[in-house]
Amino acid sequence: MLTVFAPAKINLTLEVLAKCPDGFHEIRSVVQTIDLCDRLQFQAGDGVEFRCADHSWLASKSLVTRAANLIREQTGGSQGAVVTLDKHIPLLSGLGGDSSDAATVLRGLSQLWKLDLTHEKLIGLATELGSDVPFFLHGGTALLTGRGELVRPLPSLKQTWLVLMLPPVARAPGKTGRLYARIGSEHYTSGEATLRMADQIAGRGELPLSMIFNVFDRVAPDCFTGLGEYWERFLSCGAPEVHLAGSGPALFTLSRDKAQAERIYKSLRKQGLEAYLASTSANIDYP
Repeated sequence: MLTVFAPAKINLTLEVLAKCPDGFHEIRSVVQTIDLCDRLQFQAGDGVEFRCADHSWLASKSLVTRAANLIREQTGGSQGAVVTLDKHIPLLSGLGGDSSDAATVLRGLSQLWKLDLTHEKLIGLATELGSDVPFFLHGGTALLTGRGELVRPLPSLKQTWLVLMLPPVARAPGKTGRLYARIGSEHYTSGEATLRMADQIAGRGELPLSMIFNVFDRVAPDCFTGLGEYWERFLSCGAPEVHLAGSGPALFTLSRDKAQAERIYKSLRKQGLEAYLASTSANIDYP
């Protein structure tokens, strides 16, 4: 049996530069994997079967099914597998769980079936699945450009603690598209803020917390009813700053002080809110 971990991610910056003629948006973003992970176990089987104890997760609605089909089509393979998913990353939260799982399926099946696919070949397959998927074949810290599919790895950050909170607001597939639909030219930026952060990380390996930026911070409260209330509750628990995680609705705050992060986490939990204590991480079980 092969076990591979699929980490969540946060966007430390997310800038939209312009809308492209094909309807997609050009972005620049510094992203970071964290040690909140799904776990996938691979073993030989007939056909390809996915199993998950979380009944709210459906393989038919996930990129993992497309990933398995794609790798079989591209390699002409007929081998089978049973993939068991132990789900820890909240669904539809903005933390990239589905994209990470899909990237892990590409890597896991390549290893299980001894396909010997190069990293470049896996990246090509990942790009066909979605703009977020290639990053998860790198992990760690990276600069994303284009639609997010162009990945430039950055030096690993010094460990930084973060608290995640998933507010009890409605979330459904298509939320990223709805957020982008609210982004107009007044929200576009040059991408320089992202490049400055990337340069700072490359030079010092340290995250400038004051430079965290997500363009969706400005429009998310209008897309997720009630989000603003939970944003304020997060701040009232001692969070220095709160930002949307990707396309949300998960929120996060960062701290270099583990004790401070633990206090914020415990305060959120006492209020009955869904919260997670995690830290930035370098590559997690990447070959």
